Amino acid sequence: MNTLITEAQIKAYQQDGYLLVENFLSEDELDFWRQAVTEGIEQRGGRKMPGSNTKVGEDDGINKDSDYYGKVFEQMLNLWQTNDKVKLIMLDDKIGKMVAMLAGWQGTRIWHDQALIKRPWANPTSWHLDTPFWSFSDRRALSIWVALDDATYENGCLYFIPGSYHKTTFENPGIGKNMDAIFDFYPQFIKSKSVSVPMKAGSCSFHNGLTIHGAGPNMTNGYRRAMTCAYMPDGATFNGIKNILTDEQVTKLKIGDLLNDESQNPLIYSAQ
Repeated sequence: MNTLITEAQIKAYQQDGYLLVENFLSEDELDFWRQAVTEGIEQRGGRKMPGSNTKVGEDDGINKDSDYYGKVFEQMLNLWQTNDKVKLIMLDDKIGKMVAMLAGWQGTRIWHDQALIKRPWANPTSWHLDTPFWSFSDRRALSIWVALDDATYENGCLYFIPGSYHKTTFENPGIGKNMDAIFDFYPQFIKSKSVSVPMKAGSCSFHNGLTIHGAGPNMTNGYRRAMTCAYMPDGATFNGIKNILTDEQVTKLKIGDLLNDESQNPLIYSAQ
C-alpha cells in the first residue's frame, strides 16, 4: 500500500477537506480487496449490517426517500465484523496512521466500514455530510474511499465542495432526491465550484465528514464498487444518535460515554 503521507498532502487535506491518493493499492492488493469484499457481501445474504435483519434497499430509518435512496447505491456495513479477510484490511494500523496524520489526532478508531456499490443506471448521490449521521460529534472525523472499479464521470465518481467543512455544522438534509437540498442548510455554498475526483481502481480518497460531497449517477451498464471506512478519534463520546448501534448497545450508553468497545470500535492506531 502507498501509505506515505507528506506535509504537502496534510496541508492540502486540511485546506480542502479531501485528498486523492493515487495508486494506493498494488495490483495484488487490489485483487485481495476485491476478493475480500465480494466474499464478505456474499456471506451476508443481503443483510445490511450485523445485529440487524434489514436488507439492502429496505428502509433503515436513517435516510430520507428510502425508495429513491435504495437505487442510489447498495450499502453493507461493518463487513470487518463478519469476514476475516475484510477485518485484515480494515484493521491495518498503517491506514490508521494515515488517518491520524490527516486528522491531527493521536489515536484512530473505526466507526464503521461500508461497501458502496452503484449498480448499472443507479441514481446520483445528492450533496450531503457524513458526520451528522454518526453516534459521536467530532469535526475531525473522516473516511477513506477506496475504488474497487474505476470511478469515472460516467459511472458516478465523487464530487467535493473544497473547504466547505470549515463552515458546515452538524445539520444535514440526508441523501434524498434533490441534489441542492444541502444549500437550504448552507446557502453560502450554492455558488461554490465543485471538484470532481475520478480515480482508477486501487486509488483512494480521504474526506472530512463535514465536507459537502456527493456522486454522479451511474450512466453505464457496469458496476462502480467502492470500499470505505469511517474513523473517529480515540476518546470520542456518545451523542445520543443510534446510527449503526444495536438497541442493546444504545440501552447501555449514556450521552457522554466513551465509544471504546473494541468489538465495535477497535483502536487500530495509537501514536502513544
